[in-house]
Amino acid sequence: MMRSTLSTSKRLLRGLAAAAFWCLIWQVAAWMVDLPLLLPGPVQVGKRLLSMSAEPEFWQAACLTLGRVVAGFSLGAAAGFLLAVCTYHSVLLDVLLAPAVRVVRAAPVASFILLCMLWMKSGVIPAFIAGLMALPIVWENVSQGLRTVDPQLLEMAQLFGMGRGKTFFLIQLPSAFGYFRAACVTSMGMAFKSGVAAEVLCQPKQAVGTQLYYSKIYLETDALFALTVVVVLLSILTEKLLAGILQIKK
Repeated sequence: MMRSTLSTSKRLLRGLAAAAFWCLIWQVAAWMVDLPLLLPGPVQVGKRLLSMSAEPEFWQAACLTLGRVVAGFSLGAAAGFLLAVCTYHSVLLDVLLAPAVRVVRAAPVASFILLCMLWMKSGVIPAFIAGLMALPIVWENVSQGLRTVDPQLLEMAQLFGMGRGKTFFLIQLPSAFGYFRAACVTSMGMAFKSGVAAEVLCQPKQAVGTQLYYSKIYLETDALFALTVVVVLLSILTEKLLAGILQIKK
């Protein structure tokens, strides 16, 4: 227990030291440029972030952005998991669906966002895009996990007369859970970036992405940096929380 606490403290100190180092580099660069409109320093950005945090609209936008991304990610991860199970058990479904999922992963995010702007309401698009980005990553990892189950375990299941359903839930599914966990943690960051990018383009009424867009339009560079910091922090915290939840359920 004590070793775990010390290890966590060391990681935290290393993270803070790295953050302090890059903030110093940022501040030196801001001094050299000497033009806040192009590159505001971390102190100026911090002050703007504090002033924004006193506004209820800021928290509403942050919560709605977080809700959209998490909802879309959850649906996308669930869909990717179910698709992986279906394509694993059916060769026909694998032949039909696998190319479509690979196209989703390879196509530019901006293309999907622009197409969705023709078909959907602006408030729905960020959640849909976040889920769409998570789906192929989860599908590919879970499919790999199901295909790399120890053959000896499957032979033992047959010897003990276990049916396909029992074999799947007791052997294959637990073996693939590590792949699912890694895919979720990896795709959460992708979902956050793509979801906020969708907000910037489709501009729902209350969203961090919408505030980013207007900060750029009105040349409020310090607000642009502050909102970017908010997105990064939300993404990191959500990834850590998700990793912790999935680790507990392991």
